[in-house]
Amino acid sequence: MAHQCCGPGYESPQAAMTAEREQLLYTIALYTGTGIQEPDYLTTIDSDPASPTYSQVIHRLPMPYIGDELHHFGWNACSSCHDDSSKSRRFLVIPGIRSSRIYIVDTSDSKAPKIHKVIEPEDIKAKTNLTAPHTVHCLANSQIMVSMLGDAEGNAPGGFLLLDENFEIAGRWERQAESMKFNYDFWYQPRHNVMVSSEWAAPKTFYPGFDLQDVAAGNYGQHLHFWDWEKREVIQTVDLGAEGLIPLEVRFLHNPDSTHGYVGAALSSNIWHWHRDNDDWQVTKVVDVPAVELAGWDFPVPSLITDLLISLDDRYLYFSNWLHGDIRQYDITDPAQPQLVGQVWCGGLLGQCGEINGRKLVGGPQMLQLSLDGKRLYVTSSLFSTWDNQFYPDMNKTGSYMLQIDCDLDKGGLSINEDFYIDFGREPKGAARAHEMRYPGGGCTSDIWI
Repeated sequence: MAHQCCGPGYESPQAAMTAEREQLLYTIALYTGTGIQEPDYLTTIDSDPASPTYSQVIHRLPMPYIGDELHHFGWNACSSCHDDSSKSRRFLVIPGIRSSRIYIVDTSDSKAPKIHKVIEPEDIKAKTNLTAPHTVHCLANSQIMVSMLGDAEGNAPGGFLLLDENFEIAGRWERQAESMKFNYDFWYQPRHNVMVSSEWAAPKTFYPGFDLQDVAAGNYGQHLHFWDWEKREVIQTVDLGAEGLIPLEVRFLHNPDSTHGYVGAALSSNIWHWHRDNDDWQVTKVVDVPAVELAGWDFPVPSLITDLLISLDDRYLYFSNWLHGDIRQYDITDPAQPQLVGQVWCGGLLGQCGEINGRKLVGGPQMLQLSLDGKRLYVTSSLFSTWDNQFYPDMNKTGSYMLQIDCDLDKGGLSINEDFYIDFGREPKGAARAHEMRYPGGGCTSDIWI
């Protein structure tokens, strides 16, 4: 592609914003937990409005096994390798969070990817004593790093798995994992020699579903960990307390000179901002979403912030409230003072959303992916199979959805584009559930600049 003058990705976030519009999306589709005995699969979706197959699934790549629970996935190379002309963004690294199997998928035929390699869980356990892979990030040294949420028995804290450029297991990244109580997401900012990681729970805790007693028992996370990137050691842990329960997705600003970033605490339903002050990392709550009384619930329903991302120009923060059913857009020109400028409803339990193309949206907005130019926000509705079944049991029959949200970049504002609607309830082998999304050209949740 013309913009790839060197290696994969883009020279800067600003260069990425001027790239051509996305024409394809890759999206995970799940049968795990639905009762349909079919493998999970990778879909290719046409997102080119000029195409005759626009807003349709144009290819499906089934995995060879049943029950993987494909979840988050990433690339073998991104903008961190932009200066290396020998690298290319060709392979997707797709873990199964439940099976601990990792698939390497070749996208050289962008519309019809194929499986290149399978890394079996027994090999991962034998060499690293790790299971439950989650976040995938490529590193500038050609390695791939994957956060792992459990040990071989499904206990916390897990750790971080390294793969080499040939997708062989290279070992564990961290010097020691004991500084973490749990593990989940991570993001690194090399110019500041720092990585931040967050906490969900042990696989043994979250696999069966959500139990409020586990919260009272301290079986869910409430800490952020700041690591020395070179030494691979935790240098500071911040306890978010009862107001910061289950901190999930972590995002630094895309400007590699910045120390500002955010995490969403799912159960507490708030956003926390961090930055470095001299040698210490300061973490402050900056957004609260109040819980809502709802008939049939024994306690006020939290919004459950499950995903967030930042536009490449570092101007807007977006996050999804999976239970309440809305997506929010905040102006973060002042990172410590986010200002709400946009909101749109996409399903949820509060009943604030009407029909889209004559169809009721079952489930709430969950995974988010923003176009490189910041104008289009894509959303899917599945969180995790057992949690889907608890909170949105009708999703078993209806499947989940994918929508496109139009973003006003001048004054702020969000609106559903009714020309784009993927109904995963109408998949050939039965109702499926869509989770994370990626573009062939990378995106604001995959690329890190060094």
